[in-house]
Amino acid sequence: MNRTIVEREITEPVSLCLPDGRLNPAAVGWSRRPLHDTAGIDGRSSWGRNKRWEYWGVTTPTHIVTLTVSSLDYAAVHNILIYDRVSGTTMERGAVAPLGSSATLPASLGASSARARTRSLTIDIDEVPGGTRLRGRGARVAFDITAVRPAGHEALAVVVPWSKSRFQYTVKDVARPAEGWVEVQGDRFELPAGDSWAVLDHGRGRWPYKMTWNWGAASGIVDGRTIGLQLGGRWTDGTGSTENAVLIDGTLHKVSDELDWVYDEAHWLAPWRIHGGSLDLRFDPFWDHASKTELLVFGSRGHQCFGHYSGWVDTDLGRIRVDSLLGWAEDIRNRW
Repeated sequence: MNRTIVEREITEPVSLCLPDGRLNPAAVGWSRRPLHDTAGIDGRSSWGRNKRWEYWGVTTPTHIVTLTVSSLDYAAVHNILIYDRVSGTTMERGAVAPLGSSATLPASLGASSARARTRSLTIDIDEVPGGTRLRGRGARVAFDITAVRPAGHEALAVVVPWSKSRFQYTVKDVARPAEGWVEVQGDRFELPAGDSWAVLDHGRGRWPYKMTWNWGAASGIVDGRTIGLQLGGRWTDGTGSTENAVLIDGTLHKVSDELDWVYDEAHWLAPWRIHGGSLDLRFDPFWDHASKTELLVFGSRGHQCFGHYSGWVDTDLGRIRVDSLLGWAEDIRNRW
């Protein structure tokens, strides 16, 4: 069923929050570059519901690298994961610390550096000329990767309004060329040039206690064009916002359809189908990163499956076909 909605494009800087901490109605919409001031998500007007994070996923022909720096007010949750696609070896280092003292996060995207400091891992995210430098270190793992930002490169920024007091600002930045190295148990691997990609998920908001979502992203070269897919579902349903888009040679093309996600929760590595009025995609996973965390006030169950997308997306440039585009699709259920 075609479920196309009307979304407003924001073209001027705007504050996410009103002075009292509630959602600014003028902030609801989407933009092609970060324009929202999110300094109001600071815990002073609504402690306990603020969620702030920087997540990066890097895909290469040989490795998958992910990193998270986050603060949930009452806890900071950080993670480093390196998956060797050749050997199938997974090295994961995580840390959960009370309150948020182990996390340093900028008030707004790019305003300053993001850092995690715990006994078991360190992460540094720094804006540098031409891109973003990602560094991390834990027991027997390390990386130093630059997510290059090509000239004119656009990203999808969206405000999702559940209510006046519960809302989320997200920036999904796909198809960033990646360069650098990863190190596992003393062995260093250079990222293959021209075939390594970084994706950002930047989040600032105030969330309900329970939430379920789907997220998919992919990056690569198809017929000489740089293509990035950004797909979302469930958590945006009924809000009047979507987080769906395709990036073509650095230019964002918004997809204002609520999408249907079809997959078998008993067989996560079976093919997925993601479709709507403007796109129809098949996702074939090769690895399921299953995770489960249960703490007193925080719980998460998820399946982040990595694999390849094929299918088509309709844009104002016509129908764009994709074939074997490397990325992920996930099902996450949080109590936080």
